This record gives sequence, C-alpha cells and structure tokens, in this order.
Amino acid sequence: MSVKIKILKQIPEHMKNKKIIISGGGTGGHIFPAIAVAQALKRIDENIEILFVGAKGKIEERKVPEAGFNIKLIDIRGFQRKVSFETLKNIFRLIKSLFRALKIIRKFKPDVVVGVGGYASGPVVFIASLKGIPTVIQEQNSYPGITNKILSKRADKICVAYDAVKKYFPKDKIIETGNPIRKKITDTDATREEVLEFFNLQTDKKVILSLGGSGGAKSINNGIKAKLDKIAKSDVFFIWQTGKNYYENSLKAVEEINASNIKIYDFISRMDLAYKAADLVISRAGAGTISELSMLEKAVILVPSPNVAEDHQTKNASALVNINAAVLIKDNETENKLIDTALELVNNKMKLKELSENIIKEKRPNSDNLIAEEILKLIKK
Repeated sequence: MSVKIKILKQIPEHMKNKKIIISGGGTGGHIFPAIAVAQALKRIDENIEILFVGAKGKIEERKVPEAGFNIKLIDIRGFQRKVSFETLKNIFRLIKSLFRALKIIRKFKPDVVVGVGGYASGPVVFIASLKGIPTVIQEQNSYPGITNKILSKRADKICVAYDAVKKYFPKDKIIETGNPIRKKITDTDATREEVLEFFNLQTDKKVILSLGGSGGAKSINNGIKAKLDKIAKSDVFFIWQTGKNYYENSLKAVEEINASNIKIYDFISRMDLAYKAADLVISRAGAGTISELSMLEKAVILVPSPNVAEDHQTKNASALVNINAAVLIKDNETENKLIDTALELVNNKMKLKELSENIIKEKRPNSDNLIAEEILKLIKK
C-alpha cells in the first residue's frame, strides 16, 4: 500500500498579498473618502486585497460595490440620547455586531484595519485592536464624532484634516493628511464649451450653484423658494440641485414663474461640470464637500445642518469663516438671508477673489495617497 504524503509549503510573508479592512460609512462624507483611499491603495499595489465593512441599509451597501470592492454588512444603529425600547434594541445590535466583526476579522485575516467613522467602524476597529491588529482611524471633521473619540485611545494612527481637531486626540498618533476626495471631480478635463452646453448656459453670466445632497436640504430649498422671483429677475444663472425629496414641488414653483435662468435638477450626474460652471456655491458644510471646494478654490456660502452629531457641520463652517474663507448662514435664517446674500456676493469680484484665495489654505492635495502610505507603513512594521 502506497502512502501519499502531501507537503504543504508555507508562503513567505513578503510574498503574501496584503489584506486591509476599511470599516465605517453611513453617509457620503464617510464612504467617498474611504473609497478614494481604497483606490489609492490599489494604485500603489494592485494585489492588495481590500474588504469593506459597513452598516446594513446605509449608502455604503450600494456605493462600495459600484466602485468595484467587496463589502460585508453588520446590523448596527446609532444610539439616541433618550432611553427607549429602541435603545435596548441598539444595545443588542451592538453586541451582535461585535461578534459579527470578530467573525469577519478571523476569516479575512487583515494586516491592518481602517476606520473612517460612522457606526460600523466602532465594532470592527475595536475588535481588531483587541486582537493586536494595527489600526488607523480617519477623522474628516473639525470636531470628532463619538465613535472616533472612543477609538482614538486604541488606534495606532489617526489621520486628520483640520488643525482644530488635534486637541481631541493623542498628539503622538496624529498625522495631518486632509480629506480624500473623488478624483473624477478634481481631475476633469472638461472644456468651458462642454460646461456651457451641458447646463445650457451663456458665457457672459455669473453662475450660482446650490447643492442639497442626494436627499436634499430643506432649509436651503426653502430659502431659494422664498426668493424665486428675485432670482428670476437677476442677471445670473442659478443651478439648483434640490435632491430627490424636493424636486417635484420645486420644479412646479419654477415652472409657474417661467424662470429660464433657473436650471433645476434632482441630481447632477456631472458634478465636475457643475463645480467648473460655478462662480459661487451654496452648500451644507460636510467635511467632504468642504475638501472638494478647497481643492477647486471655490467661493462658498455654507448652511450647516443642525441635524448632525455634535453639530460638527457648524464647527466645520466656523473653521473656514475664522480665516475668511467662507460665508456662513444659519439653518433658520435661509428664507430671510440666503438669496439676498448670494446675489450680492456673486457680483462682488473682490469678495469672491478673497474667499477663493483663503479657502486654498485648506487645500490638501494627494490626501488619499498620504493615508494609503500611512496604512502600508503599519504593515511593514
């Protein structure tokens, strides 16, 4: 009887593919920078294996596969400030998500785990740190979310975008990298003619671009509706991205006054062209949007959302206002102030130039590559 002996050859460490988990999400402000970092990692080493871990029912469930990456989902929600039955359910979800994170990490065997903020990053980065796996967290805002505050004590490195946030983290772990942004927005080669044709604009008119995100910003839309007549009579083009939730009513209001200089969209597929067209932008104050505006040197009116954790959008906006790099209008002041301020500002060449020149100071090119390199350094260690 012959005996077959199977010899297993161990693959040397330096020949193994590097494995990285990127966890977190919940909003575009979290997931788009995460995807940008993943793409940077693949540019450095195309053999790197990357697995995303996100929350069920959130934007990452759709956007990560669209970008060509695999994702595992965990069932986790944010905790409400008041105690309720939902709070108890969320405690059980958290416990369950910790076990789910442990299972994912055991199976994938990552060399490094990265947390980009959001509910899903908590359990994954925490479990990785308990198992001795190197961890990196990225904080996009000028004020840290509670998840990153907790994780900062266990993380090996903390990548930040703003000086103001440094005081909340251990100094010896901080690396200032800026926020990664979508290359398709900044690296466009679109011509002026293509921009004008896409939006049906005229070359001699100033352009105001108003953004409300995919769902829309209620206060911004209300502020615009309150002064539609004034916009219609002005000598500017107004590109109005309402968000899907406000599009039908907003379109009806524009059609009623037959305003040909107001270009209305529920969603703008070519944001690179929209930014290129704009002399002035009206926007919420999410960290990702601010990073894009900084890279593109755009004058901006920021309307911070009050419905975000720790009121971090107001803190983001204030960081720019303090260096005269943006104009801030409070969420409850849009109907009285927003359009009057925008129409006055878009015709003030000196002020537009001043805002544009100052917002450049927040510009952090190659943030995605900087973060990717810091992640890979931990593997080498």
